[in-house]
This record gives sequence, C-alpha cells and structure tokens, in this order.
Amino acid sequence: MTHHILKAVKETVHLGGFSHLLKPALTVNSGDTVDVETYTGYYVYDKAPPEFFTPAFLDICQNLAAKRKVATGPHLLTGPIYVRDAQPGDVLEVKLEEIAPSLPVGFNAIRAGWGALPQQFTQPALRFIPLDLANNIAEFPQGSGVKIPLKPFFGILGVATPETGRSSIPPGGYGGNIDNRELQAGSRIFLPVFVPGGLFSIGDGHSAQGDGEVNVTAIETSMNGTIKLTLRKDLQLSTPIAETPTDIITMGFAFTLDEALEIALKNMIDFLEKVGKLSPEDAYVLCSLAVSFRITQVVNNPHKGVHGMLPKSILPRDIVFCND
Repeated sequence: MTHHILKAVKETVHLGGFSHLLKPALTVNSGDTVDVETYTGYYVYDKAPPEFFTPAFLDICQNLAAKRKVATGPHLLTGPIYVRDAQPGDVLEVKLEEIAPSLPVGFNAIRAGWGALPQQFTQPALRFIPLDLANNIAEFPQGSGVKIPLKPFFGILGVATPETGRSSIPPGGYGGNIDNRELQAGSRIFLPVFVPGGLFSIGDGHSAQGDGEVNVTAIETSMNGTIKLTLRKDLQLSTPIAETPTDIITMGFAFTLDEALEIALKNMIDFLEKVGKLSPEDAYVLCSLAVSFRITQVVNNPHKGVHGMLPKSILPRDIVFCND
C-alpha cells in the first residue's frame, strides 16, 4: 500500500461535473491512501475576501483550461482518481479517515429560483462566513452569539459513468452531490463502479450543514482530507451505501421526497434481507421500529435525497455489511 498526496492545481481539478474522458489526476492501487486537497467557490472568487484564497486556488479560478470544464454544475472537484483493476460491476470503498477545513472562511449562497422556498426568497445573496478553526465553530449571524459547531464533510463523493459531461448537481447511483452530513471522518461510502478505473472525484467541502440544505448551500469550504480507496470485488451494489461508526446508511434519490423515501426504504429492506437474513416482512417491520429516515437535501435539482439510518448497536455481531 502506498500513500499519495494529491494537491489541487489546475491540472488536477475539474469543474461542473464528471466525465470518463478526463485524464486521471492520480492512479492508485487498491488499499492506497491519499491526502487530497479541494477548493470551493470557483464562481464567487471575484467577490471573496483575501483569506478565501491560496495562490494555487487563484490560479485555478483564473486559468483553468477549457478541457477541465466538463459540465455546467458549480462544483470544483479534485480528481479523477483511477484505481487499478477497477471494472464495471465492482464496488469502490472510500474510507474517510480525516477531514478538515483548510482556510478560515467559507460561504453561503442563495440562488434565485433554487432552494426549498424559491418563491419567498427570490433575490440572490452571498455571505462569507469566518471559521474559528481553533475553537471549531462558526458564529452566524456574526455578533449574534449563535455558534455553530463545525462538522466537516465532503458533499460530493462520486465516480464517473459512461455518460459524458454529467452535471455535478444531481446525486445518483454513482454518488456525486449526496450532501449527507453524516459522512464525516471515520465513515466510509461504497460506490458502484461504472467505468474502468472507477474515476473517483471529491469536493464540495461543507463545514456545517443541516439536513435538507434548504437554501441550496451549506458553509461551503475549501477542505483537505485523507481517504483510503479499496476495490471490493466481493460486493455488488446498484446504489451507494454508507457506514459510520454508529450506523448503516442507505440512500434514495428521486424527483420527489416521497419517491426518494421509498427508494431508501427499499434499499434498507434489501440490506436487511441480504446481510441480516431477515424476511422481507420482518425487515419492513424493523425499519418502522428502528430505522430513522431523514431528508438529506431538497435542492440538488432534479433529485431530492433521503437517507435511512440503521443503528449498528441493535444488530448482532455477525451482521456486518463488510469486513475491513
């Protein structure tokens, strides 16, 4: 196993989406770890305070090549990372070992026509929010005494598909813009592989976010992390599944919250059938008794997200999704 360092520079990032045609920024073997750097705020850099930047980030914003702009989404992603021997039908395990903001300021943006209340909040608005990294909090509104704990995570964890120029906005079976705040350090996500090498990309750092992400954005933050990429040829998945230190998480993405809930529920029942060896009816009952279904996000058009959380503490020791 090898440890890599992947810096975010204009040759190793891409903007707006995913593409299997992108040249990999890094090639790794299964089991390798990567220190990865990400930046956020490509489209607001000209309005940002000086502490929002590094020289490399400014160079990206001003000089990113057209071939690295693959779709119309707003997200700047680091990657893609090519995993040797990964083939369609495999599963890529991404273990999130460390996650931390790299700069002492993030931003929140209201975009006209977006969000959960687009008819009420019709005007775009941009706020830069200082981060107190020493005390791990952000005060908002500034001077209010309201102190938000920083709980950093990557909003986007995804792989490429045969589709060219897929937008970074909607999540799906490939992962992508999941915006699940449970996926903090110590968690891992399992993604189906659709193209050779997987072509995994990461970004959209969030320092704090509520379930729903109702005004379109969180505290959007340039973020560094350490990840471990493991190829799982022993697993088969059609949609992502995640594991935190305390829970198994299934996901559902669809045009409505009702549909997303149904998908997340069916995925949890499927997990309990296959891994827990429960009957479908018993799994359905257990979901009603012990699984919490939460709104992941309602703003990543056209797909909304729901995730189901199954506490691992209630399970017998022999029920595990997969061994390390």
